[in-house]
Amino acid sequence: MKQTIDQVDVAGKRVLMRVDFNVPIQNGEITDDRRIQMALPSIQSVLDRGGKLTLMSHLGRPKGEGFESQCSMQPVATRLAELLQRQVHLGDDDASADIVLLENLRFDAGEKNCDRTFAKKLASLGDIYCNDAFGAAHRSHASMVAVPEAMEGKPRVAGLLLANELQYLDHAIQHAETPFVAVLGGVKVSDKMNAIKNLLGKVDTILIGGAMAYTFLVADGKEVGASLVERDRIHDARLMLDAATASSTNLLFPHDHICAQQIASGTPVQVATKTIPDGWMGLDIGPETQAIYTDTLLQARTIVWNGPMGVFEIQPFDVGTKRVAQAIAKATANGAVSIVGGGDSAAAISAFDLESQITHISTGGGASLQMLEGRSFESVGILDNAL
Repeated sequence: MKQTIDQVDVAGKRVLMRVDFNVPIQNGEITDDRRIQMALPSIQSVLDRGGKLTLMSHLGRPKGEGFESQCSMQPVATRLAELLQRQVHLGDDDASADIVLLENLRFDAGEKNCDRTFAKKLASLGDIYCNDAFGAAHRSHASMVAVPEAMEGKPRVAGLLLANELQYLDHAIQHAETPFVAVLGGVKVSDKMNAIKNLLGKVDTILIGGAMAYTFLVADGKEVGASLVERDRIHDARLMLDAATASSTNLLFPHDHICAQQIASGTPVQVATKTIPDGWMGLDIGPETQAIYTDTLLQARTIVWNGPMGVFEIQPFDVGTKRVAQAIAKATANGAVSIVGGGDSAAAISAFDLESQITHISTGGGASLQMLEGRSFESVGILDNAL
């Protein structure tokens, strides 16, 4: 286990804390402040014990050529001040301020390039380094790797959010109670191939949904009409099917599909079984598959979910994802441990108002997926171990 921020003395010291405040903003307003809210325990821990904070985060995708107003951290500073009910100083470091939020790290190309000179400047701003940015933990950027390297000899600890994420995701795979069911969906099979490979033999069942299912179905000789297929990954999908057959894991695919000729609300739809007609594309798992997946999930004791079952943002292609989400919530109520990866899966849980019914919802889609792949993070490895 890594040493955490609440285990170090912060009184009279400044903590340089990497947070993940990459929140959605429209017209200058934050539309979802969950990532800010999730960082509050670590922030409050420092403030309550007499420490000062310099917070650093990225936001959006600036060019790395200097200040861009649409990617400014100003809305974040305003919201953070509201949540903490105290002043937050935005911009350059201010030794007199209890809380400083630096401007967007990615305004400087040195952040993504892991530039040591840029990192050294950041490292000079704190007495203690704290990584509480699970959503960026899989990225070897300056603030995640080069800054703690430059602060060797000073405490380098995990934030409470990061520690919590690592505990849940590591525990889910290494110490899961069976039956252990993984639900993997989304668009590209290439995004989930390594996760499937790592989970084979470790989980009892993997339920596949989303557009990624169609590459596997083609590899298995099925006709999928105009459904999205990664043609360059068909051979890899075939090898994965063979590996699954040789493993103890049951790999399940959709038996039927909600199909349409275009992705639009109100467009004509049909349920296709076995073969999807030419010109039609599968956009959600069908009723029979929904029932099979629901039954499987209700018997589970540990569930990991990463990726929707269909185009859940548009009706009527949201039903499969909703049924799976509801089944996971019901299984959780019956005592199962449920862990939902960030990104679209977390968005679906929120859209269906099931957040309070899930054991753990990750703040990082990409990071949680890499943990399912069995990969370790350089940014975490560099932190101090607990005594």
